[in-house]
Amino acid sequence: MEPANHFLVLRRYWRLLAGCTVAALLIGLLLTPTGDTVDNGKWQCKVAITPVAGSGEAVRADQVLSYAGGSDVTTAAAKKLGVTDVAALAARRTVAAASTQMLTVSVIGPTQHNCAETAAAFAEAIINGYSQESAKSASESIKRLEAQAATQQEQVNKFQQQYSAARPADQPKLQPQLTAALASLTKTLTAISDLQNVSQTDAIQQWGSIDAKEVSGNLLSSPNRGVRLALAVVLGLALGVVAALMLSRMDTRVRTRNGTEEAFNLPVIGEIPQLSRRHRRLRDPLVVARPSDPGAEAFRSLRSTLLLTGPPSLAAQLAEGNLNPAELVSRRLAQPAPVILVMSGRSGDGRTTTVANLAAALAETGREVLVLDCDFRHPQAHEHFGVGGGPGMAELLSGEQLPELDDLIRRTNVDGVHLITGGNATAYPAALVLRAGEVLRRARRHADVVLIDSSPLLHANDAYDLVRHADAVLVTVRAGNVTPEQADRVSELLSRTGVPVAGVALLGTLGTSGRRNRDNLHAGADRPGAVPSQPAGPALRQLPAEEPVHRASPTWARRGQGPAAESAAGGHEGELR
Repeated sequence: MEPANHFLVLRRYWRLLAGCTVAALLIGLLLTPTGDTVDNGKWQCKVAITPVAGSGEAVRADQVLSYAGGSDVTTAAAKKLGVTDVAALAARRTVAAASTQMLTVSVIGPTQHNCAETAAAFAEAIINGYSQESAKSASESIKRLEAQAATQQEQVNKFQQQYSAARPADQPKLQPQLTAALASLTKTLTAISDLQNVSQTDAIQQWGSIDAKEVSGNLLSSPNRGVRLALAVVLGLALGVVAALMLSRMDTRVRTRNGTEEAFNLPVIGEIPQLSRRHRRLRDPLVVARPSDPGAEAFRSLRSTLLLTGPPSLAAQLAEGNLNPAELVSRRLAQPAPVILVMSGRSGDGRTTTVANLAAALAETGREVLVLDCDFRHPQAHEHFGVGGGPGMAELLSGEQLPELDDLIRRTNVDGVHLITGGNATAYPAALVLRAGEVLRRARRHADVVLIDSSPLLHANDAYDLVRHADAVLVTVRAGNVTPEQADRVSELLSRTGVPVAGVALLGTLGTSGRRNRDNLHAGADRPGAVPSQPAGPALRQLPAEEPVHRASPTWARRGQGPAAESAAGGHEGELR
């Protein structure tokens, strides 16, 4: 896909892009704290704690770990650091047993200095606190052992007195008791001495220096709220672009000129840009209300192309000067007005809008245009011309009221354009077109061009019944409203009627569709019966009446008519040559 087409896709799905961006922004607002936060996980510092040499089995790692995870250590560290939020400080540290004789305290902080200072405060709190607890426990044990030693001393004194008072023959019997009592006393006194040494020194100590390293600091983890919201917007926009491109790939509806010509097997003779909402609300046709608007110029270009590709009577130069009513009636009897049927495959294809603007554009060339609203299910032509409701085509075709055309033809707010409204259809719409041939024959005498607005071909049979009474057909399609299958069905139905199709008017384009392949563009010149290309212009010169020219219908308009039609077209080409 070319870059220009990518931009068209993004423009088409701008609501999806805006929705994804707004959704990402709202999620960012909800998940990001108000104001700029501090990234406490940017730096990580570790400090190791081991028992003091000589402590032996008096200090156990599990005991130190249990004490280090308590609230007393965090409170002491917070007091040293001057921090009031103890809970937040506790969330920044982790204590784990690296081995049976070593603990590791990990602390996170926004800066290296803050992280190292916090780790040192926790290490000091653990060492001092556990040492104090160990000294307190040792003091209690010393008191208990001193009381025990006093009791043991009394026993030793008692056994010594008994040993001294005994006869020499009885002393060997008392010697074991005295020795055991002395051994127990010595053991107790040794334990007291060890505990006194422990209480006088720290039980644990810091091992080595504090290990500090940077663990974060990129944009994705930035604590700045503005940066996070900007990243959320970029992410939402990127997701929207991806979603738009995927939807564009899955969407097979006809949107471009090339796609339209390939789907309908018909040439695109007019591309109407997408109209703004303000222009769509206009009460008058765009050609009249905004004459210089690009959309109005596109409808005029469609008119000029239709004059070249439509019936010869449509492109004929009108007589100069004003004709009196008798001369006008005489001319229209001799040269009945061509009937152009404007139809579409589906509703919403801009059929009525095209009829209104095409009628206004034809009226600018001096032609009298009569618009027949034959959309009996949803008649809307009167709204585009500022005409109120009332009897119209439904009453005329049913023959119930006002059978004369003059009684139904109404002036519009566009000079040179008259209208017969849809009327009030009481019968089944398909039954109203049975008298269409006679009505159209009479309508040809009241104008220079007759435009018919019909129902969608794929939704109703009215348009298909009216095709055989028309001199040419103009198909309208709105970009993105018809699938290739529906377009092919419309082309197939039209090919069976044998009525020349002027081409397709593509409405709602977002930009230029690009040129068709040059081989495809001029392929018709090599086929039998193809019409040679001619420069577009407002009108053709008047052809002498004694030299009638038979214009060969294009090959795509004769599809399905059989060899006879091809032979006839070849004969006409021979006359032209």
